[in-house]
Order: sequence, then structure tokens, then C-alpha cells
Amino acid sequence: MTFTPIKTPLVAKKLFPNYVWDISTTEKVIYLTFDDGPTPEITNWTLSVLKEYNAKATFFSIGKNIKNHPDIFQNILNDGHAIGNHTQNHIKGWKNSAKAYLKNTIEAQEVIDSQKISTNLFRPPYGQITPKQGKKLIELGYKIVMWDVLSFDWDKDITQEACYNNVISKAKNGSIIVFHDSVKASKNMQYALPKVLKYFSEEGYRFKSLEF
Repeated sequence: MTFTPIKTPLVAKKLFPNYVWDISTTEKVIYLTFDDGPTPEITNWTLSVLKEYNAKATFFSIGKNIKNHPDIFQNILNDGHAIGNHTQNHIKGWKNSAKAYLKNTIEAQEVIDSQKISTNLFRPPYGQITPKQGKKLIELGYKIVMWDVLSFDWDKDITQEACYNNVISKAKNGSIIVFHDSVKASKNMQYALPKVLKYFSEEGYRFKSLEF
């Protein structure tokens, strides 16, 4: 059994300094990210809530989902959000060779490119990536984006309120926060996201997409 912390420990960030964990800033800015879409049941809803708060985010999209739902993917782009590569099939880095992992990532990149958009952002599914895989991706020009705070919206064993509290109790200036625009995470995310947007907006924060 493994334990994944809500807040990424400083030691992890220091062990892997070539990955992006947060953005160093004194400004009241938070970076919301959404993994695993586009998903018909939840992504458009997510976009509508973000729009209410004039919030920009970054969507780490799965290649096969983009291919299956190009109209929803275009909605993300039309609303001015950033896009990241989340592999073609949401594969686990620790269970695949560097060659297979890069092949899957490049397949997803080709799908993204076919939608007339380019990105150098990459997030490994499950946060699983080997040093060799990471090195190869960085050599190809990718920025590997991890996170500062996990909402745990996918975890059916936590309450909706706990999902919300995970974010507001741990996020700070420059935090990169992980949500999921997926069916599995939808119950917790649909409860927590509007409240997170409201809470931090009232505290004077802005929500920006990632750009490097």
C-alpha cells in the first residue's frame, strides 16, 4: 500500500528539480489543472464553471479522448485554456519501457497536433514516470508538470467536503492543483470546484493557465 500526500513534500520537489511542481510567485495566483478528459459527462460542465469566475486552467488530455470527442476538446481551446499531453491511453510509466512510454506520448501528441494546437506540457498519468522516461521527454522539449496539491477528487473513500478542504487548506500562491474532468471524479469535483473558485476569488486570487 502506498501513501500519496495531499501536499507534495519539499523533499520530492528537490529530488526531481527538472519537473514543475509549482510556480514561484508572490502574486495571488493559482494554477488549476484537469486530467483525463475530454469527457462528455463532465468537461463542458467544468468549462462553464470556470467561465463564471473568469478562470483559466490547464487540461492534461488523453489522446484517445481527444480523438473521440474533438468537439469538446475544441470547446476547451475556444475558452482560452491551455492544453497538456497526458499520453494516448493513460498508461503507467512504471510498468512500461521508456520506448513504449515515448511512443504512447508521441501518439497523443499527433492527435493534439491534428487539432491545430501545439503544446510542450506533459503530465504523467498517476504521476508515474521513470528517470529515463523523464530524461527522454525533456530532451524532446517537454515540460513535465507535476503538482503541489492533489484534491483527491477521484477517491471514492473521501467525502466531497474533504475534497474541497484538501485544496483550500494546502494551496498557496503559485500552487498547481490537480482535479480530474472524468466520470470517476465527477461527484467530488462537481462539489469542490465551484467552492474552491468562490473561496479563492473572495481571497483575491486569480486563476491562470500554465505557460512556459
